[in-house]
Amino acid sequence: MSTPPKALSADRLFTPCDPAEFSFKTTAELEPLNEFVGQDRAVEAVRFGIGMRHKGYNLYVLGEEGVGKRSLVRRFLEQTAVEQPVPNDWCYVNNFTEPHRPKALELPPGKGRPLKEGMERLMEDLGAAIPAAFESDEFRNRKSVIGEQFKERHEEAFQKIQDRAEKKDVALIRTPVGLALAPVREGEVLNPQEFEGLTDKEKKKRKQALENLQTDLEETLQEIPMWEKEQRELIRELIREVTRFAVDHLINELKAIWKDHEKVIEYLNAVSEDVVENASDFLPQEKEGDKNKAPVPKAGAGSMRRYSVNVVVDNAILLDPDHGPVGAPVIEEDHPTQANLVGRIEHLSQFGTLVTDFNLIKAGALHRANGGYLVLDIRKVLMQSSSWETLKRSLKSRRIRIESAAEALGWSSAQTLEPEPIRLDVKVVLMGEPMLYYLLNHNDPDFGELFKVAADFETRLDRSLDTVHQYAQLIAAVAEKEGLKPLDRTGVARVVEHGARLADDSEKLTAHMGSIADLVREADFWARNTKARTITAKHVQKAIDAKLRRSDRVSEHIREEILRGTFIIETEGAAVGQINGLSVIMMDSFAFGRPSRITCRVRLGKGDVVDIEREVALGGPLHSKGVLIMSSYLATRYAREKPLSLNASLVFEQSYGGIEGDSASSAELYALLSAVSQVPIKQCFAVTGSVDQTGRVQAIGGVNEKIEGFFDICRARGLTGEEGVLVPATNVKHLMLRADVVVEVKKGRFHIYAVETIDQGLEILTGLPAGEPDAKGQYPIGSINRAISTGLERFTRRAKALASEITGQGRANGRKGRK
Repeated sequence: MSTPPKALSADRLFTPCDPAEFSFKTTAELEPLNEFVGQDRAVEAVRFGIGMRHKGYNLYVLGEEGVGKRSLVRRFLEQTAVEQPVPNDWCYVNNFTEPHRPKALELPPGKGRPLKEGMERLMEDLGAAIPAAFESDEFRNRKSVIGEQFKERHEEAFQKIQDRAEKKDVALIRTPVGLALAPVREGEVLNPQEFEGLTDKEKKKRKQALENLQTDLEETLQEIPMWEKEQRELIRELIREVTRFAVDHLINELKAIWKDHEKVIEYLNAVSEDVVENASDFLPQEKEGDKNKAPVPKAGAGSMRRYSVNVVVDNAILLDPDHGPVGAPVIEEDHPTQANLVGRIEHLSQFGTLVTDFNLIKAGALHRANGGYLVLDIRKVLMQSSSWETLKRSLKSRRIRIESAAEALGWSSAQTLEPEPIRLDVKVVLMGEPMLYYLLNHNDPDFGELFKVAADFETRLDRSLDTVHQYAQLIAAVAEKEGLKPLDRTGVARVVEHGARLADDSEKLTAHMGSIADLVREADFWARNTKARTITAKHVQKAIDAKLRRSDRVSEHIREEILRGTFIIETEGAAVGQINGLSVIMMDSFAFGRPSRITCRVRLGKGDVVDIEREVALGGPLHSKGVLIMSSYLATRYAREKPLSLNASLVFEQSYGGIEGDSASSAELYALLSAVSQVPIKQCFAVTGSVDQTGRVQAIGGVNEKIEGFFDICRARGLTGEEGVLVPATNVKHLMLRADVVVEVKKGRFHIYAVETIDQGLEILTGLPAGEPDAKGQYPIGSINRAISTGLERFTRRAKALASEITGQGRANGRKGRK
């Protein structure tokens, strides 16, 4: 026969950290620890991921926020980056043959700005040299010669016509509408009457002469546009020659500087040709209606934009140790929109129209991180439209292609710039929670190919002596870095204890260093309020209590409604088919326990256990699983060779939200067995724990919060020494209870029982022995299991009796029918 477990002693409810273990008086004596405790696996993965330069070996760092993953990765990236070369600069320049497709220039680091400045100086020099060349006497004389040659040719042609006309008594005269031919006699033009007075032979002769001369005149006039075209071409060629003479020596100086960069030389050649073809853009012109004032540039600075150099990536700062670490860039993008990742093309409004050019191309995070490292928060990336697909496309193609979201989705048909894609060589580090990692790995076929390295951060550390001392050094590092007061040994010990509580395990410590740092900061606040020199355990406890006070409004209201009787929770007496279950409510980072009244009712039936929560879609799958396991236990333990003849219904009373998890399955089973046996359960107890099909009670989460939630209700009503909580024996190592709970347990006014089986729990809850079956499978009289078996047999006998009555009634009705 099993013996019911005894209540746990107070020393098993809380594992203290002895300040005497520390050799220092305050953390000011300690060497601050800048390493990361207990993250060896993650550190190895980060080092491997950073060091692998092959395609696809990008890094996903998974872990809860606050475990230090961001600072660890940042530190390793910066250490690696300083050992790598500074990446090249990138510029966009005009494509003179296809202006809507700007060209990308890759230059050595720090050379983008000099090229831009060199082009600006070149334009300034050309703005002075070209007008000066056209104002020179040589240019004027040569242009004048071309004009004179055309004039002489023009006059010579007309003089020949004039001479032929005179010989045939025809005059070539100028009229408002052009040149005309007219007959003359003795030097005078004949009017129509005089012409009609001529003899027919004379008129015929003169008409023939006029027609011939008219033909000659027309042929000459047709040649004039060709002569003018030749003249213009000669002048253009002269302008090109003069411009090239003015331009070549200036551009050659720039070419000499960039002689080792083939792409720059090609660009400068294109600039030279464009300047020669568009020399007029460099010439001044007079404002209309204001000829007496000084000339102004014809096209202004706007026309010179096409000769600018747009330096989109300038890595000169990475070469200067005075401005930070020298080496590859480490970029963190906090707002990873598509435009912020791959860059954007901006527009200017001119006369109601949006215009753009290559000077309005802006770099994205991938441009700035090219040749180095880019750190992104995966949740923020996924929340931005098109950002994830754009990032993957860039990593797969190893090219940065600038396009808008509308273009990427095919929603835009407007013609815009198509900048030449830039070669991409970057290591991307994604920061995120484990859930997103597994979802992406399962649902996105590209994810595993692009992010082959996962660095998984621990959330808990082993609570060893070495770890505790490293914890103290980490606390010293926080205090020193942020200018906080040092902690004495008691303060450090209390922080360590709280670290175990946050880990929900007396043998572990939380790796959530953000929470530990917050606790030290808040303790420093209370120490300064009391003018203390050091932070002690009292100040740390004050910080813990103050944070709890700030967070427990909801839990306080629930507790108040229980004490007022609005939510019915009984803590005295006994009741059949009713028990106090325990659950945990999470509100952000604050969790608290809440007792819930679970009831069960049984009746004659076919062995169904109805979970009312599931029937109304308030029960989750894990809760439903627990109910099914409980049903299996009932059938295999007490009715293995006969059918169950009852129906049972279970419900969380006054529950108005969803219920999930199987941590209440043992409590539900106790209520069911009480209802079957009609043996009451002591209401001074609350129960938590899941159950398997063999009746073993299994560990659950939130055990500390659950115990404290029931304790607070009992203490408010007045402890009688009967109250207590049943927890799984496998949860004892997780106990790190509040000091007030430990004190009351030590006084014998509150009890915590660690149970391994359902039988042990039944003995505590009912006060009856569980009982072991004999050779015939019968339980001892007076045992709780005998009462359960008797209750089930009673249902079975009643079911058989009803079946017999129905059968007998049917036979009687049959005989009457035959008669």
